[in-house]
Amino acid sequence: MKSAIEIYGKILDAVTKIVAVIAGILILMPALMVFYEVVMRGLFNAPTEWSIELSVYCVLIAGFLGMSVTYAAGKHIHVDIVVGSLSPRTRCFIEVFTTCVGIFFCAVFVMESFDMAILSLEMDNTSPSTLRTPMWIPQMALPIGMGLLLLQFVRTLLVDIAKINTGDFSKEVK
Repeated sequence: MKSAIEIYGKILDAVTKIVAVIAGILILMPALMVFYEVVMRGLFNAPTEWSIELSVYCVLIAGFLGMSVTYAAGKHIHVDIVVGSLSPRTRCFIEVFTTCVGIFFCAVFVMESFDMAILSLEMDNTSPSTLRTPMWIPQMALPIGMGLLLLQFVRTLLVDIAKINTGDFSKEVK
């Protein structure tokens, strides 16, 4: 029988793969939009009003969605100068502490950014452009992206607590 942590990890991996594809598409879209803008402006002297604004939104959303993908892949910045020389047990305890700090930061960020997006929705805030994009749409990328990062931190915390309980510090967190 699989443990709850393994099931949670598999579900989170599946969600992370989907989010990675979405973030990748959102990074490709600005390249295409900017290319279209350059062609329209340069060849036809007909600049678009929407391409730069939508490109910024795509990059913003991709960046926030990509944080959980990056963390799951172990590609976030690590400062290993001191921690690398410590024992695996001590590193695990330090990781528990730093993961708890990350969980706290992400939880506060999720709550505050969600409140900001809901306020924008209630006040009908729109971008000051001809598109009049409802601001809650790009703003929802913040709580969603940080919420996914929060779930990754929870996974790390659960794995580390399991390591501490079993005393097996040889396994690395994925």
